[in-house]
Amino acid sequence: MMLKAVILIGGPQKGTRFRPLSLDLPKPLFPVAGLPMLQHHIEACAAVPDIREILLLGYFPAQQLQQFVSDMIAEYKIRIRYLQEYHALGTAGGIYHFRDQISFGNPDAFFVLNGDVCGDFPLQQMLKFHTGLATPSLITIMGTEATRQQSTMYGCIAEDKETHQILHYVEKPSTFVSTLINCGVYICSPGIFKTVKEIFNSRQDFQNSCDEREASESIQLEQDILMPIAGTGQAYVYTTDRWWSQIKTAGSAIYANRHYLQLYLRTHPARLTDNAPGKPKIIGDVYIHPSATVDSSAVLGPNVSVGKNAVIGAGVRIRESIVLGNSTIKEHSCVLYTVVGWNSTVGAWSRLEGTPCDPNPNKPFAKMDNVPLFNSEGKLNPSITILGCNVTVPAEVIVLNSIVLPYKDLPHSYKNEIIL
Repeated sequence: MMLKAVILIGGPQKGTRFRPLSLDLPKPLFPVAGLPMLQHHIEACAAVPDIREILLLGYFPAQQLQQFVSDMIAEYKIRIRYLQEYHALGTAGGIYHFRDQISFGNPDAFFVLNGDVCGDFPLQQMLKFHTGLATPSLITIMGTEATRQQSTMYGCIAEDKETHQILHYVEKPSTFVSTLINCGVYICSPGIFKTVKEIFNSRQDFQNSCDEREASESIQLEQDILMPIAGTGQAYVYTTDRWWSQIKTAGSAIYANRHYLQLYLRTHPARLTDNAPGKPKIIGDVYIHPSATVDSSAVLGPNVSVGKNAVIGAGVRIRESIVLGNSTIKEHSCVLYTVVGWNSTVGAWSRLEGTPCDPNPNKPFAKMDNVPLFNSEGKLNPSITILGCNVTVPAEVIVLNSIVLPYKDLPHSYKNEIIL
């Protein structure tokens, strides 16, 4: 069997909710648990023996991903290409636009992964399910169980419990439909191109302007494909109970970081830092880049990532946080539920703290995007604290539940603020 994988990474507009962390780096390259978000997808795909090529589809400028793609080819020894869309084509429009590149070599099927999801992807088990179906499936969706409250924020699936055929699909319904939700991971048979072509052709007669033409070429896999073919015997769902989440906002990176570090314990234990004489105290799962400098009196963990060339001073306490490259945390500072941006400096005896807002931490994923940004008083609701790049926090101040844009020198303490 010959397979391909397509990873949908979107473009700059898709990263607006990830600001300020996406202002200096494309969101798919943001490091979570020490690796770019997109690398976790590539690693999962490269582990499937029959996948011969990985195609990245998006509308970021090609030069922004050129070095990353070269590094991934060298590391995973697999063919990887970035195919740049001329504008946002939607989750299915890009698949149709690059159908010749995806079809080249006549793959038996191809995976499609949304770039803003993360998890312990059971791709090989999903492939076995897809190929073992009694009736061939045009598309197989990876699904997982959510709570009733969470389900309406995702694509909801009603299935035949015996055959796992999808009977009904609704994207973000206004009322409860099902607790089985779409994970944004698919296996498509080549016949999907015919379905997308029919939708594309049906829209061409209605375009009268450039904007209308672009809109007609933007096709959504969820609304335009899954909803119409549900109940026709062409779509099935593979349900997993493994960890899965979305990374829509900057704060959600903290939860992805936690779970990827836990996943390393099983899949790549060498990436985690162990306790050792003369080294900092490590609690739980912690990643420290080899080039980082961490004082032996510091205490890190659980669920901490420290980036390239970062410096952690004496007596520093860090928990449930991401410290990005070239940042400095000076002595006796405390960092909790925080993302510290690149090249930022935190002064001595300062405290950065966010508030965990996972509404249901016992589920295999977290959804925080439904939390209102501001409260009735115009203040930022309690959330993860985010420092953009090149932020300077002076000594002996507190930054609580706040978002700081890049290149800011904070004059004093802040609580529930966005510092522009």
